Amino acid sequence: MKNKVILVSSKQLGRGDEVLGENVLETFFTLLKQREELPAAVFCMNSGVLTMTDESLVSVHLKELEDKGVPILACKTCADHYGVSEKLTVGKISGMGDFIDLAAKYEVLTIS
Repeated sequence: MKNKVILVSSKQLGRGDEVLGENVLETFFTLLKQREELPAAVFCMNSGVLTMTDESLVSVHLKELEDKGVPILACKTCADHYGVSEKLTVGKISGMGDFIDLAAKYEVLTIS
């Protein structure tokens, strides 16, 4: 995973039942944070930025990844759109240019 950037483009994983999708996404990050090899970064865009707020249980796991040195980044345009720029409890605001730089350097694993 150290050569990957996780792109979180939704507040849930998969299509269908929203609650199930949110639980599956939480499980993904629960297991990811326990691995010895962590991703280079996590970049959240679209409704994925909601996972960086207290509204999502995923934020707890993102905070643990951040504490282990993994940058957790939010698309500024997306955070502004959802009105959560001031509500982020983990990570920092970033730009699409930063994501492009990460994507040029690392393989992107998209979670949607």
